[in-house]
Amino acid sequence: MERTPALKPLLLLDLDGVLRAYPPTPPDIAAIAFEPALLDRAVTGKITDAQWHDEIAKTIQRERVDAWAAGGEVVREALQLVRAARRQCFVALLSNATTRLEADLSRLGLDGEFDAVFNSARLGLAKPDPAIYRRVLDELGRTTAVFCDDDAENAAAATAAGLDGVHVPDTEALRVALATRGLIPPTVLVVLPDRDEAEELAGELGRQGWAPALVHRDMLAGEDDAEDVDWVIELTAAPDGSPASAHRHELDVLAERHDGFTADD
Repeated sequence: MERTPALKPLLLLDLDGVLRAYPPTPPDIAAIAFEPALLDRAVTGKITDAQWHDEIAKTIQRERVDAWAAGGEVVREALQLVRAARRQCFVALLSNATTRLEADLSRLGLDGEFDAVFNSARLGLAKPDPAIYRRVLDELGRTTAVFCDDDAENAAAATAAGLDGVHVPDTEALRVALATRGLIPPTVLVVLPDRDEAEELAGELGRQGWAPALVHRDMLAGEDDAEDVDWVIELTAAPDGSPASAHRHELDVLAERHDGFTADD
């Protein structure tokens, strides 16, 4: 009897504030652009992105509106987390956005980074409306998902709709959310230049409860370059039992203190 292959876990991610960072919006633009009634029309597709900008430009100089709208950049560390998660998850974007979202993703080089993209302006629904979460689950044939958003209200609404909603105000919170849910690999490698120092640090970490705290010769180094070889401390679990990858920032600081760096397994 053939078995249906198990579905990959579903990870839904917000865009702005999670994968894309914007400089602070000038207060006079924010007062108009984010006025609730106008913003709702823009992100539910009742008006196009161009029409939204026209409304703002009735009061604000067009050049300033265009310069503001063209801002934003990819949060590279967050993107690396998404790529790591995508190796074992179905990763979809769920964004409150205007009709310009698809063009923005292309401009930012993010159009190939997701298995699916859900734009509120195309769905006619916007977060935190519970219906948008159910709509996405229905379209993907799922009953639940992990949903990460920098807006606490959106995360709470996702939880109320039956998802595992997680408030991720920064990239470190995103890393912890993914690591503790097993959506990214648990292991972190602490790479040091000196063997004795690596073994001493591994022993100290082992006594603290880190595991397995094993030292390996850098597998990338050849047999003939022993003088330049690095030494790797393998850490998979933290003393509290959580994945080592949930403590990456702490391990980054520790590695730098010993003239080293961290890497993924």
